[in-house]
Amino acid sequence: MSYKAAYEAWLNSPYFDEDTKVELLGIKNDDKEIQERFYKNLEFGTGGLRGIIGAGTNRINIYTVRRATLGVANYIINNMGQNGRDKGVVIAHDSRYMSREFCIEVSKTLAVYGIKAYIFDDLRTTPILSFALRYLNCAMGIVITASHNPKEYNGYKVYGPDGGQVCIDMANSIIDEVNKIDDYSTIKTIDFDEAVKNNLIVNLDSKVDIAFKEAVKSQILRQDIIDEYGKDLKVIFTPIHGTGNIPVREVLKEAGFKNVEVVKEQEMPDCNFSTVQYPNPEEKSVFNIAIEMAKQDGTDLIIGTDPDCDRVGVVVKNANGEYTVLNGNQVGSLLVRYVIESLVEKNKLPKNPAIVKTIVTSELGGKIAKHYGVDCLDTLTGFKFIGEKINEFENDKSEDAKSFIMGYEESYGYLVGTHARDKDGVVAALLICEMAAYYMSKNLSLYEGLVDTYNKFGYYKEDLKSITLKGIEGIEKIKEIMNHFRNTNIESISDIKVLKILDYNNCVDDLPKSDVLKFILEDGSWIAVRPSGTEPKIKFYFGVNSDNEEEVESKLSKLMSSMTDKVNSI
Repeated sequence: MSYKAAYEAWLNSPYFDEDTKVELLGIKNDDKEIQERFYKNLEFGTGGLRGIIGAGTNRINIYTVRRATLGVANYIINNMGQNGRDKGVVIAHDSRYMSREFCIEVSKTLAVYGIKAYIFDDLRTTPILSFALRYLNCAMGIVITASHNPKEYNGYKVYGPDGGQVCIDMANSIIDEVNKIDDYSTIKTIDFDEAVKNNLIVNLDSKVDIAFKEAVKSQILRQDIIDEYGKDLKVIFTPIHGTGNIPVREVLKEAGFKNVEVVKEQEMPDCNFSTVQYPNPEEKSVFNIAIEMAKQDGTDLIIGTDPDCDRVGVVVKNANGEYTVLNGNQVGSLLVRYVIESLVEKNKLPKNPAIVKTIVTSELGGKIAKHYGVDCLDTLTGFKFIGEKINEFENDKSEDAKSFIMGYEESYGYLVGTHARDKDGVVAALLICEMAAYYMSKNLSLYEGLVDTYNKFGYYKEDLKSITLKGIEGIEKIKEIMNHFRNTNIESISDIKVLKILDYNNCVDDLPKSDVLKFILEDGSWIAVRPSGTEPKIKFYFGVNSDNEEEVESKLSKLMSSMTDKVNSI
């Protein structure tokens, strides 16, 4: 069906509501906008859906959400049978526009096809969803979120019975089911109250939240340090208008951190994210209000979580007394060192310990781990692959089975413990505060702890350059850039010899096929190139290391400049 025919079908079918039709009539004279909205169905990828909110097949709305959910329902029915229907699906949602409405639509669509749906009374974090899936012994889980994307977006992530985002094989099977659905008007729905009355939709009580908090607090490594210094550590927390406000503050308070102040302007859920341009803790600007607050009383630590509270940003005072945002590689490396050293000191390091990181994450954490005899494994980008490793370790009954210590990625995602199978901003916030209290006990700031780590293990510096390319033309340009780097013989970058090029489309190191290229240079530097799986972007990752800070700054700058020139020439 052409995009024009699809547009007319939505306008004329009685299945679609009047508000949808009014929105579509508003673009009737804009052929390009009609094409953007209807030239394809919003793709259900290996992580689910993510798109701009609005009417159309290539937008996220109640109808595309129903279609995705019917695909999930058919997968459960065909592969899990009545057992899968009875176990049901647990659903959570964040603070974004339409998130609650989409959550309700998911529950109704599952219910009408005989699959029990569990829903929370209000917004919840992504890690709580991951935990709840296993806690409730559900067949699958769904969370409505677009993570840290701009306010115009929403999304839909699917989780398997292990509590992690669905693996590639399962995702592909669900995709096949979704792609079979051409006619939206054939998708059934049910009255919400009727489904509740028939016990097909179940409203959850507080038991899941309480159990999750206890699981998070069980990851505390040095309660004695918190007891002594938790009242003195000055912390400012911002949930950036998202889901982290209640769970993070409650866990910190119950653990013993008594001096935590919230950024009032960003405390309450707000689908417009009115105080920030993007609700992303990777952006320093989201901490502007918190930093101004911190300057008034000399706050030791600022932490912020993204809308679904699976990522954490950290701000500390540097050597000049200025507040600076640590990047994900820095925080991850600090946590690796703190967690492993604490376990070693308390003689609690398990047999065959391992940390897991992604292929675009700094090598510093791996170097620290190996120093203490802890293995470091790499996965593809995406925390789902780290979650898969946890399950792989647990299912391995051999003598060589590895024990999961922690997993992390450069994009501000961390998990300590196995209570969740996705990155968890709640446990990360707790352990970051504990780590800061530990350094306080040594008369050091968290920043000084980072400097000490560099002095001991070497200077590592990374950066990320993203190029946004929207629309149909953008998709084609991203493909062109990837094809250029894949098919051009690049012998050197910034006058440094390229030792090897890893094309993850060829299943490098037995990892699944992925559209990623990684250039390993003669001096130990590396560059990775990949299209984003969730945004209209192509991403360039850079990593360098040296024995001194000045050299890593220079090497990184030259690498980024050289790569930018290559991209601009395409």
